[in-house]
Amino acid sequence: MQKVAIFDIDGTIFRSSLFTELLDALVLAKVFPTSAKKSYEKEYRRWINRKGDYQTYLSAAIDSFMKHLPGVAYKEFIAVGERVVQEHKDEVYAFTRDLLKELKKKGYFLLAISQSPKGVLDKFCAHLGFDKVYGRFYELGPEDQFTGKITDLHLIANKANIVKRAVEKQGLTLKGSIAVGDTEGDIPMLEIVETPICFNPNKLLYRHAKINGWKVVVERKDVIYEIESGVKKKK
Repeated sequence: MQKVAIFDIDGTIFRSSLFTELLDALVLAKVFPTSAKKSYEKEYRRWINRKGDYQTYLSAAIDSFMKHLPGVAYKEFIAVGERVVQEHKDEVYAFTRDLLKELKKKGYFLLAISQSPKGVLDKFCAHLGFDKVYGRFYELGPEDQFTGKITDLHLIANKANIVKRAVEKQGLTLKGSIAVGDTEGDIPMLEIVETPICFNPNKLLYRHAKINGWKVVVERKDVIYEIESGVKKKK
């Protein structure tokens, strides 16, 4: 049975977020109105200036996206997504890029799981050699326009569920499995593999890594280093 390696994408392989880059591009292309950006720009500036947190900014961006998505034609949406991927496809971290190549050579089944839109993820992950990609599906109406509803949210919301499904459907094994994530949303996925790697983790994931003794890797500028995360027992 083939071993599996699972990767989060945004902030783990891609040095930004496909979702937020897409959102900004949809506003720039006038698929979304200018007001769509105003509703999350304040939280973005607060995060950039380290006065707010990323999750608050992301939540505001998601709210704006879901508000303005209904009625948008899939053709327009995916055209903007393809431009985003073409512009940013090489903006990846060296550690995860090289790990992907190494695991591909070793015969691992490469699985990508992200909360970004599936159509854009497929384009981004294609040149990285992924065997299967899971992302958010947004419902389309009869005229290929988005309804504003998310399909199978219960599945994509828990990455462990997706891993179990992929293992079953693809005939994979979790023996020797590896997963790489960067936020607390990746914890369910990291918990079920043999080798969890917390890459550039946020505070909540780093705290969890310390408790569980998980591997923590940080890439900063042109330096990649591992942080000892396990809590040492007192003698």
